[in-house]
Amino acid sequence: MNVFEFIRSKTDDLQGNVAQFRARLEPKFRHWSDTLNDKIANTLNNPWMANFKPFDGNIFSSGEVIQNKVTKKAYDDLKKQLGQEIFVGEWETIDQKCINQFADVTGDNQWIHTDLERASKESPFKTTIAHGFLTLALIPKLTNALDSRNNFYPEARMVVNYGLNQVRFPFPVKSGARVRARIRLVNVTPIKNSIEVVNEVSIEVENRKRFACVAETVVHLYF
Repeated sequence: MNVFEFIRSKTDDLQGNVAQFRARLEPKFRHWSDTLNDKIANTLNNPWMANFKPFDGNIFSSGEVIQNKVTKKAYDDLKKQLGQEIFVGEWETIDQKCINQFADVTGDNQWIHTDLERASKESPFKTTIAHGFLTLALIPKLTNALDSRNNFYPEARMVVNYGLNQVRFPFPVKSGARVRARIRLVNVTPIKNSIEVVNEVSIEVENRKRFACVAETVVHLYF
């Protein structure tokens, strides 16, 4: 190999390493940027929430003293739990009937989800798998959010689902697998008329180390 070929080879290697490094870092930078933009603009200036006044006129921001005693107590209690795992749910089976029903509702009838015979032959998983969005849609059920007897925020007069910061599906859920949810509190912010709570919800697959879904959910609590 002459000098020119050696330099070209090393240049190609370097470019490949840079591309791989960039691919790993870009999602993190994008997440940091989106989070910052959301805190500065979206969360505080959302037109629907800004004009939504279901209760009294008490308005506060993260830099002000919370006047409402019930709200302040709830905020202080939540702050103490930051970074902690606050919930581990019960195991729930995602069977083929559930997958088929979701496919019918959404129109997503790809064979990897609904055709058991073909999936057993052609799929690398050797069986059908649940839709990623099915796993995501099960979060309210898996976190007991639909059960009023197990309310995470008993002092709140209303809980509004504000959205999601990010969602990933690291591992497939095979038909018949059991999953459960784990919740970690990652952020609490007082805003207009409410408290914004961000939870990291991880959907665990039984006997697997990787999660099926990891999502940051955002809710607003009104007192």
